[in-house]
Amino acid sequence: MKILVINSGSSTIKYQLFSMPEVAVICSGLVERIGFKDAEIHFKSVLNRIDEIVQIDNHRVGLEKIVHLLLDKKVGVIKSTSEIDAIGHRVVHGGSTFSKTTFINQKVKDKIKELFSLAPQHNPPNLEGIIVAEIFFPKAKQIAVFDTAFHQSIPIEAFKYSIPNKFLDENNIRKYGFHGTSHKYVSEKAIAYLGIENSKLITIHLGNGCSMTAIKNGKSIDTTLGFGPVTGLIMGSRSGDIDHSIIFHLVHNLGYKLDEVNSMLQKESGMLGLTGYSDLRDIEAEAKNGNTNCQLALDMNAYRIKKYIGSYAAVMNGLDAIIFTAGIGENSDVIRKLVCSNMEYLGVELDEVKNKVRAKKLTEIHTKNSKIKILIVPTNEEVEIAKQSFKLLN
Repeated sequence: MKILVINSGSSTIKYQLFSMPEVAVICSGLVERIGFKDAEIHFKSVLNRIDEIVQIDNHRVGLEKIVHLLLDKKVGVIKSTSEIDAIGHRVVHGGSTFSKTTFINQKVKDKIKELFSLAPQHNPPNLEGIIVAEIFFPKAKQIAVFDTAFHQSIPIEAFKYSIPNKFLDENNIRKYGFHGTSHKYVSEKAIAYLGIENSKLITIHLGNGCSMTAIKNGKSIDTTLGFGPVTGLIMGSRSGDIDHSIIFHLVHNLGYKLDEVNSMLQKESGMLGLTGYSDLRDIEAEAKNGNTNCQLALDMNAYRIKKYIGSYAAVMNGLDAIIFTAGIGENSDVIRKLVCSNMEYLGVELDEVKNKVRAKKLTEIHTKNSKIKILIVPTNEEVEIAKQSFKLLN
């Protein structure tokens, strides 16, 4: 059985074609920097590799290019779209409707669209991926795997907001959490590696979107993203935590419209608002060249992560390991060093030599004396989506 996984992020599309149930990768790739003139598209199979810089204006264009590569007469890995049995789609926000993997029909698509306002950078490209896949692969089963599902185990004292009860009871306004597929995958890898019963982990997913999760005994018990994917950590273009009175000040005193404020917090804030850049690679390069705004943004980013490490260690009454994952978490030794420095009180000691590694597999980067393990665990949401899709089909 062949399962294609499409993972549409806010500025990227990851994809992998699997042969199941052996979870063998037939091909994989990435479209990144969507919306920029220097967007990149990558394709890799056993026999071929393609890396190109092209202009990709939006997710639909990126998805169409992926499909053409899969079918290409020279480098493609399938001769017909009918070879694909199912397509597993990452969907960020499932609201209160979806707590598990599900087959996609019109009602599911309508609900994903209904939740656009809660995940405006994610649910639209997620739905776009589904629509394009239905056009190109009409015979394949379309399956949705929701980022919010892993966080259904969060207890009520953590997911309920301190607003009138009716908003939870009648309107399902609560913390949902996101990046659940990634947090689930890397935490299971870490638990298997550490071999610790009753484990207490903090997973730190750092990409264009960022989140942290406190995981106790394999279950999510709290996470930084909430009702929508804009709270918590400082992200590529999203603000993270902000005093909500600022929103009212912007509207009532500075003349902004609510839609303008929402757009600003989602698309013009975070590292982009602080530096003019949303890609951390650019920010680190600028900071190295003496750009004080970029250095301050890096320091602010790490400071926010540290605060959540402390709070989650307190909530779990202990900590066994800190896990870095996703594009920034796996590749930025700068951020990892800033986060893990000056935390000896918690028993966190980073080995700066080990930290320089570009990890392609689970890697320890703590010192021998560190009481807390520090791990890089490369995420693979696509594998998790493929497994969950196969399970649903069988």
